[in-house]
Amino acid sequence: MNPSPERLITPLMELRRRALALEQQYQDAVNQAAPGYRESARNLLHYLALRQVDVRDLQDELAALGLSSLGRSEAHTLHTLDAVLIALHCLAGREPQIEPVAAVDFKLGRTLLQEHTRRLFGAGSGKRAVRIMVTMPTEAAGNPDLVRHLLASGMDVMRINCAHDNAETWLRMIENLRRAERELGRTCKVYADLAGPKLRTGPLATSAQVIKLRPERDLRGCVLKPARVWFTPKKETASSLGDVPIVPLSGDLLSPAQRGDVIALTDTRGKSRELKVVAKNDASLLAECDKTVYLETGMAVRLLRKKGFVAEGRIGELPSVAEPILLRPGDRLIVTNDDAPGSPPALNPRGEVVRPAQLSCTLGESFAAVKPGENIWFDDGKICGRVLENDGARMLVEIIHTNPAAGAKLGAEKGINLPGAKLDIPSLTQKDLDDLAVMASRVDMIGLSFVRNPEDVRALREEMNRLKVRDVGVILKIETRAAFENLPQLLLAGMQLPPVGVMVARGDLAVEVGFERLAEVQEEILWLCEAAHVPVIWATQVLESMAKFGSPSRAEVSDAVMSGRAECVMLNKGPYIVEAVRFLNGVLERMEAHQSKKRARLRRLSISHL
Repeated sequence: MNPSPERLITPLMELRRRALALEQQYQDAVNQAAPGYRESARNLLHYLALRQVDVRDLQDELAALGLSSLGRSEAHTLHTLDAVLIALHCLAGREPQIEPVAAVDFKLGRTLLQEHTRRLFGAGSGKRAVRIMVTMPTEAAGNPDLVRHLLASGMDVMRINCAHDNAETWLRMIENLRRAERELGRTCKVYADLAGPKLRTGPLATSAQVIKLRPERDLRGCVLKPARVWFTPKKETASSLGDVPIVPLSGDLLSPAQRGDVIALTDTRGKSRELKVVAKNDASLLAECDKTVYLETGMAVRLLRKKGFVAEGRIGELPSVAEPILLRPGDRLIVTNDDAPGSPPALNPRGEVVRPAQLSCTLGESFAAVKPGENIWFDDGKICGRVLENDGARMLVEIIHTNPAAGAKLGAEKGINLPGAKLDIPSLTQKDLDDLAVMASRVDMIGLSFVRNPEDVRALREEMNRLKVRDVGVILKIETRAAFENLPQLLLAGMQLPPVGVMVARGDLAVEVGFERLAEVQEEILWLCEAAHVPVIWATQVLESMAKFGSPSRAEVSDAVMSGRAECVMLNKGPYIVEAVRFLNGVLERMEAHQSKKRARLRRLSISHL
């Protein structure tokens, strides 16, 4: 038996009343929104009022009458309520008595989101509505071809991570992008992601200056690709060119070297190794070896030609290597608020721990907020510990979760999350202010990392106003529990000085709210942002396996499909990032014919024919 339309009018009218009352309560916030965003602010408040009530039973009854069950009302909440109320009055044989109120209708809701998305991310490719953002590797500064291939494959937004590299490198990335735009006749927005007050592990004590060269082998151990290295004059700094390391070399070995010569040495393990010179570029040599080689600062090398001695030299200074700390469940760890290098546990002659492993952390001022009994997470949730003691200068932590068999290695500059602590730390650090001064006038969007409250948003806009920067978008990165809980206020603050967008930073967010809640939380972020007509960036580990190893997992393909419900999808860097962009481009184009936000689009299916 179908429910009575007459009976459903009352709860619908109550929902409408609540929506208008919440709008009235926050009228100042609506008035403070920028022109073009006030209707969006009103609609957000209407949707929030709807979601303050459990309407699941009401939804079932509306669906039984063939009416909208309000499940896709985000972008036009009050208009949807009014449309359902009019239908209920008609079914009940009554004249609708609804006080007319201007509201965002179905068409305007879609149009506002499209306009705000276009203002922030640009026009897009034309073949798909969802934009693709790509994080730039360091290589993009010195490899214009990589940037051009990314742009040709479908990149719509270049992401520069200000937590890595430096301003000179970032500006070269932008320069390479502008050149690629001219060559391809395409446009691409630039997004600078401020590092923010990221809590990280401090440095570890170094034990050696060693570099490992390893060939690529197949399953049978046969060499597919030899190990390669550039040897350069000693005055050069050890680094890398793409995936080929650059090693400084002293002595008179480089100048007389010719293609086909051999560089002979005994590596750190006592293994005799010969590296064949395959190319010479000015004073530098490119050498290859079919075996694994460990090079160390000061190691003696000889140049041979047809087994005869030509010259000798020594390996120059290599970067210091720190051994990560291995942690298993039950281990103790001391975390300090200074910058002392971390160290593994101290053992007595019987192998018993006499002092736990120790490491420092950045943002020592966060210590005061951490209480015994709270959890502390390391390295994007790979390791979890419980705080046993905290005297303000050092915390004693017991590891309670990691790989139970092998444990996990904790290195320097790995993320730390304190989901139970209420941190009172400004979102803008001095580094952020310095980076902003360089980048704000050269990019289209600025990412506000670890935003927690509306004051953080206003602080960024005030700094941009001081720099006389106009029409640069702000991306609110939702990566803490506080940001998620304050999302409505953050959206209203962002609409005061648009353009504004939201990034669902699922790495830190999963640790902060709990992995088991991530799916629920990311859905709620999508719903509220759609109600505010604010574009969303779906980020963190999208097609991660494909970008790193060349092939996606099945779960990643499903995640890529889900990402199409956002307005932009972010890919991270990796050796196969160009292929990942092409793959995602194809997925998004195909799925756009099937899905629009939460709404299934019923195109003709070829498999429907019997």
